[in-house]
This record gives sequence, structure tokens and C-alpha cells, in this order.
Amino acid sequence: MSVEPAPAHEVAADPSAAPVKNDFIRQIVREDVASGKHAAIRTRFPPEPNGYLHIGHAKAICLDFGIAGEFGGRCNLRFDDTNPAKEDPEYVEAIQEDVRWLGFDWAELRHASDYFDVFYLAAQKLIRQGDAFVCDLSAEEVRAYRGNLTEPGRNSPYRDRSVEENLDLFARMRAGEFADGARTLRAKIDMASGNINLRDPALYRIKKVAHQNTGDAWPIYPMYDFAHSLSDSCEGITHSLCTLEFEDHRPLYDWCVAKVDLPNSPELLAPLLAKGYPNEAAIPRQIEFSRANLNYTVMSKRKLMVLVQEKLVDGWDDPRMPTLQGIRRRGYTPASLRLWAERLGVSKQNSVIDYSVLEGCLREDLDAAAARRMAVIDPLKLVITNLDDAHEESLHFANHPKDERFGARQIPFSNQLWIEREDFEEVPPKGYKRLIPGGEVRLRGAGILRCDEVIKDEAGQIVELRGTLDPESRPGMAGADRKIKGTIHWVSARHAVAAEVRLYDRLFDVAAPDDDSDGKTYQDHLNPNSRTTTTGYVEPSAAQAAPETAFQFERVGYFVADRYDHSAERPVFNRSVTLRDTWAAKA
Repeated sequence: MSVEPAPAHEVAADPSAAPVKNDFIRQIVREDVASGKHAAIRTRFPPEPNGYLHIGHAKAICLDFGIAGEFGGRCNLRFDDTNPAKEDPEYVEAIQEDVRWLGFDWAELRHASDYFDVFYLAAQKLIRQGDAFVCDLSAEEVRAYRGNLTEPGRNSPYRDRSVEENLDLFARMRAGEFADGARTLRAKIDMASGNINLRDPALYRIKKVAHQNTGDAWPIYPMYDFAHSLSDSCEGITHSLCTLEFEDHRPLYDWCVAKVDLPNSPELLAPLLAKGYPNEAAIPRQIEFSRANLNYTVMSKRKLMVLVQEKLVDGWDDPRMPTLQGIRRRGYTPASLRLWAERLGVSKQNSVIDYSVLEGCLREDLDAAAARRMAVIDPLKLVITNLDDAHEESLHFANHPKDERFGARQIPFSNQLWIEREDFEEVPPKGYKRLIPGGEVRLRGAGILRCDEVIKDEAGQIVELRGTLDPESRPGMAGADRKIKGTIHWVSARHAVAAEVRLYDRLFDVAAPDDDSDGKTYQDHLNPNSRTTTTGYVEPSAAQAAPETAFQFERVGYFVADRYDHSAERPVFNRSVTLRDTWAAKA
């Protein structure tokens, strides 16, 4: 009886069973818990809904949700939807799907737009305190006034407007009276600060664009630093984890949190409470960690968008893309990505991770979690001449050599087989251990075969092999003990199912495609061999598998039934990863 295994990602171990992790962020959290600073830990994962998540986000997701889970806390999923011109509900849906696919769920689904009324009241408070002003400088003029790393900036000529004038102008900005870009609300901090982020940064800009959640209600939108810090404060986030590029923004984050002081300003939270949200306001702490940089790829949303828009790939879920949708379709599993994130660790040191580390995590997961099947992707006909044309039987095979829980299956066997073309050499190289003219090889689970004849077409190409099977050499028989150097796999030509096989490789052919020092762009480094498609043959039980079922095709590699295109009638398999690192020798 055939026992069909679950897809690999369902067999994977529960991430909560992982050993205790130690890193500088978890140490901070432990100390905060031990000291009683926080009764409960709260984190958040705050993606912008302006594109698809990529593999770098997987590390952040595992960290944000992982820490909340490890310390009995809660993690929110919060969409930073403050730039409606670039946002789309398609991205929102995909992000939610990605988080759940990785094995996590959120305590609450929030949006920065949930807090727009709070942000507006907070901005008015800053104006009344003398901490913010309406500025009429254009974007170009603001840059000219800002200074640089060696020269201080200059105060805006509008910096000393009265509180009353600023409140009036800001209200008129809110009412939609002014054109896009005509005015901004800026924080009043220090134009001579060594940290350029503190040189009177913008808090609000005029942008008359409809928002996916709030419609046309707002002609002004908060800037990222202002919205992000106050969103964290509204949600009672205890540890706001972000990547190192935000380290220089932390003083501004802290400034916004301290100056607005939501925990002690209940009047600012009134719109939130009126909508039924609880009062959770707190003072969050921002902590930065290094992002996951992977060689042989690019992870800029802008560059990935270009690849999609210029049709250099087949979409955001192209299996060559580093998006979570793409690598999921490629056959990467949640368990392999959680393992990868764990092996990367958490540090303050930026580094580039070798792609082989990611591939190694997938191999490790699938070696344990993927059932075995036989498939031939470059077929060569083999006819066994001492078996009758009507010969047909079923051979018993384990689904996994190391795990009896996977059960077993029957594979049809006949006198006509498909074998891999590379498993035969007419003139073998030194050390070749597979089939040669007059030589013997072990057919996996079927016995020992001798090659007697090579059939070629008019062009001299080998089209068929003919040979003899030793009937006393089946596994378990005395004749099977003969020393044979090579074992090859096969499928029955009469019973195998033709399948489209997509052989995927790295999207770029250089380790640093972003490095333009040679005068080339990342597009010039696209790997022309990143995908090849062939027609192969798979044993019947592989064809019947559900989409997203992972297999090890014996001696060939790890493959997955395509998420969208695969069916029993028209099987489509994507190579997830080779059995070994084929790039090591190229390095």
C-alpha cells in the first residue's frame, strides 16, 4: 500500500521546540523581564505594503515573532501604510500569507492609518509646545538649507512662525487648501546637529492621493519616522526591532516618542479609544540588528520591481526571485527558512551570507522531510531483451530510507525503461562507474543489468540501449551480492508519466550583482542559465502528488510540484536545490 507523505513544510518540526537562543537582543529582553521593567513583551513586524516581502524579511519575521513567542508576549502585524501612492491591497494580502506560511500568526492586525487621527493631534501638540513649525521651503530648498556631514545646516526662514500661525497653516494643510509639496510640517530640533536626521526633519507632507483604507479623508500624510515611532507607542510595543540602517534614526524616534508622550497624554488617544481600541500607550525602545544580505541576489524592492516590470522574470512569484512568494514556489520550506534565520544569528555586524548556506538549510530540511521518488529528467530508452514485451510487475520501495513513518509504495517495472542519459557513456572517462558497453550496473531495486547493444540514429546519436537483466540478482537474492560499482535509477517507460521539469539556478551569475564598479548594472549579470525546461518522466505516484509536495528525486535533486501549474494530468516539477553544492567548484 502506498502511503502519501504530507508536503515537506507540514512534516517540519515545531519552531517552539527549538533550544534556547542567546543574542544581544534576547539578553536585553531577559534583563527587562527580570527587572520588572515590562510585565509583558510586545513586538511588531511593520512592513510597508509597497511590494512583496523578500528573504531578508524572513529573518525579521522570525526575530519579531520569535522573541514574542519565546517570552510569552505578543507580536502585531502592522502595515506602515503612510505612502498610498505606492501601496496596493495585492501586497497586503501577500504579506499576510507569507507571515502565516512561515509559521507565525499575529496578535492583532494593525495599520499606521489606524492612528492618523492620533498623529494629527500629536502634531498639533508639538506645534503648541514650540517643537514643530510649518515650512514653505521646497524640497530643493530644504536640501540646500540642510548642510552636509562637515557643514551645519541653516534655519528655515519660516522656523520662527508663531504657534497660532503654525496651527492655522497646519489646519489649512489638513483641509486640502494647498498644493502637493507646497508646505511641510517640520520638527524644530537642531540644524547644527551632527546627525542630519535631527536637522528639523519633516513630520508631514501634502500628498493628495487616495488611501486604500482611509479614502480621500487625508490630503496630508505623516512621514515614516514620525508615524513609526508613534505607532509603536500606541500599541505598547516594548522592543521595536529594526535593521541597522535605522540606527541613525533612533534619536529622532526617541525625540518623537518623548515630545509627544502618549502614555501621559490621554487626550491624544481619544480618537483611538472611540474606535474601540484599548489604551496600551507606552514608551518603546528601538534596537537595531544587522540585515540578512545574501550574495548572488539583489533585495532592493526597487530593483526587484524593475525585474518584474521589464519582464526579466515571470513575476513576483517567479521561483528565481528572492521574494518569499518566489522561493516558496521554488520549493523552499518554512522550516528551512527558520533554520536559516537561526544560523544567521542576531548581531550588529553587517555581512554578506553565502547562498550555499541558504541551500544547505533546505537540503538539511528536505533530507529528513521529503519522500523519495524516481524520475528521469534527460531520458534515454533502455530495453531489457530477456524480459517479454508483456512483462509487468510492481516492485516494493520505501518512501524514505531513514524514516519508516513515510511508509512504502509500489513502482511499476517493465522491459522498457527510461534512464538518465548521463548514466551511460560509450567511451567512459576515468573513474566512471555507471553503464558502459558490455558493462554491468545495478538497477535500483530491480537487479543487475548488462549493456549488450547501443542503437544510434542516422546522425550517430544514441537513441536506445539494449541489455540483459540477471534474474538472480534482485535485492535479497544470492546473486545480488556480486560486487557492482554503480547503481542507477529508472522509471518504467510504459507506466511513467511525462512531466515538465524546470531546472532553476541562481538568478545572477556573479556574487555581487549590485557592484557596478565594472560599469555594468545588476541586469547585465542575469544568469542566462537560471532556468532551463525539459520534459522528463516520473513514476506514477509522483505525478499524483498535490501541488507544493516536495520530493527528493533519487540521484537527481530536490523538487517540488509547482504551486500553480502542477496537476496529475500535467505534472510540473521545479528543482528546489541540487543534491550537492554545484557552485563550490566555481568559486
